[in-house]
Amino acid sequence: MGALGNEVGGPEYDRTAVRAGIVHFGVGGFHRAHQAMYLDRLMNDGKALDWGICGIGVLPQDRRMADVMEAQDGLYTLVVKYADGTLEPRVIGSIVDYLFAPDDPAAVLARMTDPATRIVSLTITEGGYHVNQVTGELDASDPGLTADLGPGATPVSVFGFVIEALARRRTEGTPPFTVMSCDNIPGNGHVARKMLTSFARLKDPELADWIEREVRFPNSMVDRITPVTTDTDKAALAEKFGIEDGWPVVCEPFTQWVLEDDFGGERPQYEEVGVQLVADVEPYELMKLRLLNASHQALCYLGYLAGYRYAHEVCQDKLFVDFLLGYMDEEGAPTLPPVPGVDLDGYKRELIERFANPEVRDTLARLCAESSDRIPKWLVPVIREQLAAGREIKRSALVVAAWARYAEGTDEQGEPIEVVDRLRDKLVERAQHNRDEPLLFVSDRDLFGDLVDDERFVQAYTSALRSLHERGARATLEELAG
Repeated sequence: MGALGNEVGGPEYDRTAVRAGIVHFGVGGFHRAHQAMYLDRLMNDGKALDWGICGIGVLPQDRRMADVMEAQDGLYTLVVKYADGTLEPRVIGSIVDYLFAPDDPAAVLARMTDPATRIVSLTITEGGYHVNQVTGELDASDPGLTADLGPGATPVSVFGFVIEALARRRTEGTPPFTVMSCDNIPGNGHVARKMLTSFARLKDPELADWIEREVRFPNSMVDRITPVTTDTDKAALAEKFGIEDGWPVVCEPFTQWVLEDDFGGERPQYEEVGVQLVADVEPYELMKLRLLNASHQALCYLGYLAGYRYAHEVCQDKLFVDFLLGYMDEEGAPTLPPVPGVDLDGYKRELIERFANPEVRDTLARLCAESSDRIPKWLVPVIREQLAAGREIKRSALVVAAWARYAEGTDEQGEPIEVVDRLRDKLVERAQHNRDEPLLFVSDRDLFGDLVDDERFVQAYTSALRSLHERGARATLEELAG
């Protein structure tokens, strides 16, 4: 990457002294803006030099990362983008090796069975856990999983590598590594434990029993907006700072990692660089799901219908900001348990500031995608709890109505909307009947349960949907604001 200018920080430690202690599957933008960054901070304090990261790629598209990591000796630039346009680059050095599994699966297994490897971490996306969305059980139909279940199979999937490595460590008498999920899914440690153990049970029931007894799967809550790196980002890095980087990472200033302190052996001293080590992640997880994630839903459909295309545009409009704060104050926050060490009012204000950062350029189309995986998990539980407690639901009901209106496939200017969802055909077909059968959309019990049977929800939802059709998103918000 060449010499660094005075404006660019870099590793202040001897990288030749760093030894890998973590194997990580899924070296993408988020991992490099988050977990790898925290370890780099520790190393710059002269600590954790035995906790370097060995990245693993298993998918064909991971070859590009392998090539970049090899060319740059694992180094890359993390560029923090501030709202005023300031860019803060830093070269990160905590990834000390990268293996492309299809080229040499034996090398991957050798690294994973090495006693020096004490943590295997994951950012493999929600789909990487192979959860059947209807039953909640393992879906073993993926071709990679099917191949890995064959007798004596050489692993090809993340699950295949993790279970084979654990089997070998058990046979060799090496203590198991901790499996640390860093994916943005509720109860990520619980999900990893259930799915990996279920997969192991299909191969070797005794091994599965041993995993259930001996392997730790800490839960975590992770948060940092990390947009896709663009050619413009790379050009700006070269022009302003003289750094030619094949794959830099860009991110917002905010970062948070709440991690359950449940490890089978040693771990890095994450708490010394800002990670919150806690006994129970759930309060923090619910805070994020019902305030951050649900607020993304609250702004994206209404904002898109009104003609906006980026989150920062919506959050620079006072009408929409007041609506978001109203949702968080009156509907989201009342459903939360106490969140130790967090000022919720400050957290809400910070969310609006983060959403309003024009440099991040988070698209509403991205936030509107895969709604059938989001609304049932993030917003429907809020509506249920508010109904049960006799509290306000008018804003949440409006968000659901805005989703139904969005799913009709045209915005208020008559422009087509590309609905991106695994249930797209069913959602669009139901939304076509919003005017003549206004309850058809929310009668899908797989998504909404029995909300359609609740008179108070039905009244709030149908009133909101009618207003969206007759007056539009902006006038509907103005009326709600009184």
